Amino acid sequence: MPVSASDPYDLAVIGAGSAGLAGAVTAAGLGLSVALLDAAPQTGGQFYRHPARAIGAARPEALHHDWAAFAALRRRLERSDVRHLPGHHVWAVTQEDGQRWAVHAVTGADGTAERSVRVRARTVLLATGAYERQLPFPGWTLPGVVGAGGAQAMLKSGLVLPGKRIVVAGSGPLLLAVASSLAAAGARIPAVIEASGYLGYAHHPRALAAHPHKLVEAAVHGAALLRHRVRLRTRSAVTEVHGTERVAAVTVTRLDRNWRPVRGTGRRIDCDALAVGHGLVPQIELAVALGCATRRTTDGTLALTLDALQETSVRGLWAAGETGGVGGTQLARAEGELAGLAAAARLHGRPVHGGRMRALRRRRDRMRAFAEAMAVSHAPAAGWTDWLTDDTEVCRCEEVTAGTIRAAVTGLGAHDARTVKLLTRAGMGWCQGRMCGTATACLAAGEGAAEPPATHRPVEPPAERRPFAVPVPLSALAASPDEPAGGRPDTAPAGGE
Repeated sequence: MPVSASDPYDLAVIGAGSAGLAGAVTAAGLGLSVALLDAAPQTGGQFYRHPARAIGAARPEALHHDWAAFAALRRRLERSDVRHLPGHHVWAVTQEDGQRWAVHAVTGADGTAERSVRVRARTVLLATGAYERQLPFPGWTLPGVVGAGGAQAMLKSGLVLPGKRIVVAGSGPLLLAVASSLAAAGARIPAVIEASGYLGYAHHPRALAAHPHKLVEAAVHGAALLRHRVRLRTRSAVTEVHGTERVAAVTVTRLDRNWRPVRGTGRRIDCDALAVGHGLVPQIELAVALGCATRRTTDGTLALTLDALQETSVRGLWAAGETGGVGGTQLARAEGELAGLAAAARLHGRPVHGGRMRALRRRRDRMRAFAEAMAVSHAPAAGWTDWLTDDTEVCRCEEVTAGTIRAAVTGLGAHDARTVKLLTRAGMGWCQGRMCGTATACLAAGEGAAEPPATHRPVEPPAERRPFAVPVPLSALAASPDEPAGGRPDTAPAGGE
């Protein structure tokens, strides 16, 4: 803890998933005062979501892979001096005097408690994770359509299923894990629909050889699907959802190598829910607002450019986990620990070296190579926009259709996602483009462009600096963090909550 309320923390960690936990406990173990802020009421992030104690789950670990690693981090957190601040929705990070950072947050279950909080720190670690990438199609706004990760979150945190007969679709290894967990919980899974395939991994033998446990995980999920008689269809996609008040069936269509639907191959599958997702998108809004450099990943998303010790292009600001490119919880833990070590070395004025650091870097590099192979194998190809009819809603918040966006491109000369947003309001709703950003950017870039089958057009909008990373009540903005906000005083405005 800081010596006094007027002193900043040595390190503020934003995000209490695997990367944030690893970074926080590592830095605290090296003598740093650490504040750990997270929007959720409990630690674990999206991967280790688990039921609240009130639900009374007897074995929450049964729904998770590698629970022991998370439990170990949680025990280290409990034994440490880290100040855990749950229910803190960070909306901005600013630099106050060129040396100290200010982390601005609002509190409450959904950030609407209207209490403005400022946490000051000498350094910051961003471990904000990722969110699901969605590619729209006719009917995707019907009740019963949920994200693949969202379906898993419902099960892990609430012990509920989105339906009884659930089709799992999209692209990426998450689909197998989602399908096996839903089936184990009692859902009927008619099929898993994978838009890509798994043969692409064969082009990366070194990455596979370095991670035999990944093959074991795939075998475990595959065995579970066989046991529950779940069919796996590759090079296919859900191209339409049928129903009136909720999902009643889906149409599954074969795809060519560029993800264009093959005529005459549509097949209807009855179901009452659809869990769909096409990978993850790094959540980097806070870093982009600070001017951190980004890079285009092999699957078309934007991630932060990081140095060998996880520091961003802005000095004193580190990042770990999915912010540097999606790679899973084991990679996130390694990167979080590495960032914690580097931040401690910087503040203690010591050189960064040693066997622990070298081992972490080697482990991170091996896992990052496998993550790259995974991204290449499941990257969306340009032809997916052929799924969209003109009346398909792309932006659900503002009810903007594909036809409206196409008209802005062809009739009004919009050729980038920002211009499309200004002309159509696509991306101006509550989610701020997280759900529709991919589709908007693809349509703005000119759908159907001829490209070699192995080439994937970037599918994320360009980096935009936004003053708010999450919705913020006006009353919280109007109130100084040194004064009462929303009728409740800020008890520790400088060094803590």
